[in-house]
Amino acid sequence: MLDQLLSTADTALRTLFAPPPSRRPPPTETRVAPVLSKSEQALSGALMRVNHVGEICAQALYTAQALATGNAALRAHYEQAAREEGDHLAWTRQRLDQLGASPSALNPLWYAGAFGLGLIAGRLGDPISLGFVVETERQVEAHLQSHLERLPAADLASRAIVRQMKDEEAQHADKALHAGAQALPEPARALMKAAARVMTTTAHYI
Repeated sequence: MLDQLLSTADTALRTLFAPPPSRRPPPTETRVAPVLSKSEQALSGALMRVNHVGEICAQALYTAQALATGNAALRAHYEQAAREEGDHLAWTRQRLDQLGASPSALNPLWYAGAFGLGLIAGRLGDPISLGFVVETERQVEAHLQSHLERLPAADLASRAIVRQMKDEEAQHADKALHAGAQALPEPARALMKAAARVMTTTAHYI
């Protein structure tokens, strides 16, 4: 348990304060990208900041759920998902830097809140915890689709990243579903949507 707690603290510090490593290079476009106008660059920066916050939260959720479960195989499942999401974290941070945009100043708050939700979900049992993953990833998938509709057409780099992330979030949801996820009740899903709306609206600006 002490090793787990130390590992959990290490993950939090690395997620929030260290340059995120990437096992894979970010998705790219072969077409030559047009130069973004200032307004397009500002919009892309705001949207990618929101996506970066989502990946901060993903690290917190999966880390907390891995800590909460007593099932070694499921813990390994969460840890693998966190590693895959780590690429998304690195890609979104790299793109923020390229756009000259800053990450959210509230990232420690987002991480703490998501970690708490992950612990609660994990303590409710593995089927509920997996159901929480399914609902979260489905909502993230829809959110990323909305960003594909809002990102400037000229921002080929951001669009390539978001498309790849969207496909992989759907895969994470499917894996959790097949691992034995239990569907969450509608009030829980509605509460998750409301919390996500607060986060995405705030992170767009701060």
